[in-house]
Amino acid sequence: MAFLGPNGTFTHEAASSLGEELVSYCSIPSVMGSVTTGECSKGIVPIENSIEGPVGITLDLLAHKVDLNIEKELIIPISHNLLVDGDIYNIDGNKEDNVNENKDIDSNDNHIIINNDINDIKDVYSHSQALAQCQNYLENHGIKTHFTLSTAAAAKFIKGKSGVGAIGTLKAAELYGLKAIDKNIQDIKNNKTRFVLLSKNKTKITGNDKTSILFSLFDDNPGGLHDILGVFAEYDINLTKIESRPSKEGLGKYIFFVDFEGHRDETNISNILNTVEKKVSYMKILGSYPKANLDKS
Repeated sequence: MAFLGPNGTFTHEAASSLGEELVSYCSIPSVMGSVTTGECSKGIVPIENSIEGPVGITLDLLAHKVDLNIEKELIIPISHNLLVDGDIYNIDGNKEDNVNENKDIDSNDNHIIINNDINDIKDVYSHSQALAQCQNYLENHGIKTHFTLSTAAAAKFIKGKSGVGAIGTLKAAELYGLKAIDKNIQDIKNNKTRFVLLSKNKTKITGNDKTSILFSLFDDNPGGLHDILGVFAEYDINLTKIESRPSKEGLGKYIFFVDFEGHRDETNISNILNTVEKKVSYMKILGSYPKANLDKS
């Protein structure tokens, strides 16, 4: 399974919950490309965050570049944690495992304890979205922020450094030998990211499914979107999401992404898809797949 790396990111956390044979890729396009070429049989990428909104590059690639199916969705609570290196080092910079951390150590002992308290932290490193989602916390503590390519990269960067911290996952703390001196520091607690598992496979009906499609309207069709949505209303089908993205064909031209309850192989959903396809200039089915349980995420 391909995932957006490096190890210790939220995508790694999501992928780890689905399997153990994981391969890290440095970008969303490379994750999708690995599934397209057959290097990996599946790939997991973020598609939507409850605070930041849709992940544009994921939607654009699904619309324009790849022909993959959404096989599963996964919703992960986003918990940001302040990570530090709390180990004890000698003056040569080497970690010492046999020193009692409860002992009062000063410069005369030729040892340094790094970052045992929030007051020790002057600078923090993380991905721009993580920093933005913890802005109030960081401002209240007077901490200066610095951008990194990922939360995991930040965790790796601060190892062995004094007076600095990283915002990242507990998995990153485990991987890089750090400790979390403050947990759940995000400004909005109900922060979740939706991930999708992509493959070349189509899923069977489970009875608790949703379908994702995209479409574009004819240029000279006033009320076209209203007409499309009316088809779902006629069949009493619940829409769970609708959003638009630029089609990249000029200003005022959009592609609409719609998620709705039901599976493409059900008779009523099949009828809806056939009707919609006749009313739009282009339509693509992104997949039918089991719905994630929001109450357990």
